[in-house]
Amino acid sequence: MQIWKSTLVLACAATLPIFAAATPAAAKIRCDGAYQIVNGSLIATPYCGDNYLASVAQSYGSRVSARAIRNNPSKKEEVCRLVGHDTRVQDICAPYTNFGDHGRRR
Repeated sequence: MQIWKSTLVLACAATLPIFAAATPAAAKIRCDGAYQIVNGSLIATPYCGDNYLASVAQSYGSRVSARAIRNNPSKKEEVCRLVGHDTRVQDICAPYTNFGDHGRRR
């Protein structure tokens, strides 16, 4: 009986890394620009939008990361004020810019 329990524990311990390694890959979010790929369709999500905003800002020379933008709304606002005029991120930065209202407050 003791040998059977030891074998079972060993078998479970051996398979645990296989399941642990498979889980993050299956849960990885895939983006295409500012859109998340879900079952073959593109859906606008904040996660992919923040990644895209960071990549656009980096193309302007900013050293901001997507993680910094996601975790700090002030950083996102700062980046949007820097690159929000770029047509690639105008939708993402709309809450932080007022380029279209000619200076009028809403």
